[in-house]
Amino acid sequence: MIKKVQVRVRQQIHKVLPPILFFAGLLGIWQLIVSVTNIKPFLLPSPISVVQTLTETKWQWGSQLLTTSIEVCGGFALAVFVGIFLGVIITWSNWARRSILPFLVFLNSLPKIAMAPLFIVWLGYGILPNIFIAFITAFFPVVINTSVGITEIEPDMIDLARVWQAPQWKVFIKIKIPNAQPYIFTGIKIATTMAVIGAIVGEFIASSRGLASVIMNAQATLATEAILAALVWISVLGLGLYGVVVLIQWLFMPWSHKKSNEEVV
Repeated sequence: MIKKVQVRVRQQIHKVLPPILFFAGLLGIWQLIVSVTNIKPFLLPSPISVVQTLTETKWQWGSQLLTTSIEVCGGFALAVFVGIFLGVIITWSNWARRSILPFLVFLNSLPKIAMAPLFIVWLGYGILPNIFIAFITAFFPVVINTSVGITEIEPDMIDLARVWQAPQWKVFIKIKIPNAQPYIFTGIKIATTMAVIGAIVGEFIASSRGLASVIMNAQATLATEAILAALVWISVLGLGLYGVVVLIQWLFMPWSHKKSNEEVV
């Protein structure tokens, strides 16, 4: 038992220590450059001043972060639900795939920032259009990975189901969906980042609230430390959402977590 705990601790250290050391080294170099060169704060503030700005009440971080979080989580949830649904639909029948997939590819090829004004015209200003911008930005990887996971299955398993005369819906639920789980979670992980990007793009175009509005206000006053602090909060939001997805994947697919640990050892 003690040996297992030691192995587990060593695995976690091997995972966490390299990125921590690398990040700490970058911060140290940054602080050294600012201290040695005496560069003006509006050009490059020190990491210490950025950390101090993270908690300044002047920028109303709590309410701004809440606004962006609602937009990101709303768009992400829509992307996951609609993405998995469409991924199943286009693999359920050839007619649906031929009809829907070309439209999805066309939609994904459009620059999302160019579509943002349409959502603002249709939905007005505020949180709602930013949720839909985040959704449009994030849903395509979920659709593609879901459809690929459902179709990339061993033919022997399908043949066995046919031998037992299993209906199509049962084949989907019992064989295809479980087989597609790694692909689906890969698409969902990509969607976490894309949802953050979409929400921030929407806030830049038309929003008086959110972390992007902090960046624009800070830019007007050359408060570079606030811009960097907002970027830190955006990263925290994205990493937090990604971490939730990893946790859910671990609950649904504990064997994948065990496999990754074995690879580290």
